[in-house]
Amino acid sequence: MDRTRFFVRVSAIYALIGAFMGSHMAGGGGLELSAIHAHILVVGWLSLFAFAIYYKVFSIPKDSKLSLIHVWSSFVGVLGLTLGMFLYYTQPIEGMRTFNTVFFIVGGTILLIAFVVFAIMTFVHGKVISED
Repeated sequence: MDRTRFFVRVSAIYALIGAFMGSHMAGGGGLELSAIHAHILVVGWLSLFAFAIYYKVFSIPKDSKLSLIHVWSSFVGVLGLTLGMFLYYTQPIEGMRTFNTVFFIVGGTILLIAFVVFAIMTFVHGKVISED
């Protein structure tokens, strides 16, 4: 799997979603979805794009288990957090409050794991990260 291409494409989708949400909020004059909008843009667009650049600039081995965990926990975590936030704050289906809360928490936890793995990876593969 080409990690850079994957992250760039997924981040572009989040950028589109965030832009549409922002346009909708601006046109409707309501800011009810602003927290969700911000997270879609920050963790969905910017963080995933930054990860794409990381994999492009630094020679992280393609067979790295940490890299594999990082890629998939980032993808699942961003999706889980942002969709979980939407479900939690909007409660679109009656009687699903507990499910929505758990979905939100689990998504956020998976994303937190992705960031921890990323931090660990910068030290484990630190020899490829230098100005030389």
